[in-house]
Amino acid sequence: MAESSAAPVSPPLTGLTEEERMFQRVASEFATKEILPCVEAMDRAGAFDPALLGKLFAEGFMGIDVPETWGGSGGYFFLAILAIEEFSRVDASAGVVVDVQNTLVNNALQKWGTNAQKQRFLPRLVRDTIGAYALSEPNAGSDAFALATRVREDGDHFVLNGRKLWITNAKEAGLFIVFASLNPGAGYRGITAFLIERDTPGFAVGKREDKLGIRASSTCELLLDDCRVPKANVLGEVGKGYKVAIETLDEGRIGIAAQMVGVARGALEHAVRYAQERRQFGKPIVEFQAIQFQLARLATEVEAARLMAYNAARLKDSHQPFLKEAAMAKYFCSEVAERVASECVEVYGGYGFTRDYPAEKYLRDSKIGKIYEGTSFMQLQTIAKALLGR
Repeated sequence: MAESSAAPVSPPLTGLTEEERMFQRVASEFATKEILPCVEAMDRAGAFDPALLGKLFAEGFMGIDVPETWGGSGGYFFLAILAIEEFSRVDASAGVVVDVQNTLVNNALQKWGTNAQKQRFLPRLVRDTIGAYALSEPNAGSDAFALATRVREDGDHFVLNGRKLWITNAKEAGLFIVFASLNPGAGYRGITAFLIERDTPGFAVGKREDKLGIRASSTCELLLDDCRVPKANVLGEVGKGYKVAIETLDEGRIGIAAQMVGVARGALEHAVRYAQERRQFGKPIVEFQAIQFQLARLATEVEAARLMAYNAARLKDSHQPFLKEAAMAKYFCSEVAERVASECVEVYGGYGFTRDYPAEKYLRDSKIGKIYEGTSFMQLQTIAKALLGR
């Protein structure tokens, strides 16, 4: 038999370039040095530390893939995914603050904004202004385009009336991407996206939700009462807001997948460390085969989740189709995060059920992964449609 030729040498799927390894290291060190000391206080207060927000801006984490022309870091999408994962390993609230800014708001503005809009808003978003993405309403959750917020034309302005709900980063945000229906009879084709600044007359941030998890990340309602928005602030085309929303959320799913990978990693690391310290029957519990097998199984699931999240991000950066892979990643990573966090509590035993130890917070934070930016059922529907060619 003839000797076969050598297989081509390719990097592993989770392999990183030198630039990516350096960025990951910087993000990890920032998470440990700057985020970790704030986690417990922010969770108990249900509020994000303003000083920490300032540091996220100062270190360039709020404009990772924004070009240097607009004051950004000049990176790319995958780097944002690395930062979200590393921050969520320590605190899922910090992860989602960076996630929404990079994968939703900055992305949408770069892709759909006019040059004038980019020039006006991107330098602020990378320097000191939090952004928020306002699609959901009381009766428009999974059915995202059943919007009741209405728009009418008035000269060189549009006037918006309605209420938004579950808006992440709303308490701190200075710029909001708001979706509303200009022509309800046209269904989703009547939806338009608007850039609304916080101090716009007729616009107000309402009640803040008291949540189970990601408590430091603000989630509020928005109130629009004859809110006048200049026509120059339409994001994309009039009547094409559905396209802005869908395509932005497709990318945002990868960010949530990375957040859930980070949550799972953090929970697993704590479980491994505690299993080496906790002694029962005269030896550390990690020496019992049952614990070893439990940790090994969880570690395998975390690695599989990371592969899916990284692959979806790489596809996006290489301009290849990624819709199905993004939905799969969000679905699977959310499932893994909840399972790993739950079993982390069990490894800790009774201590895991108390707020004196970190296990219970990872479990609380993990639950949101199955809910926001498209529930797990909506991800399964997206995957099924792709499989069936629909």
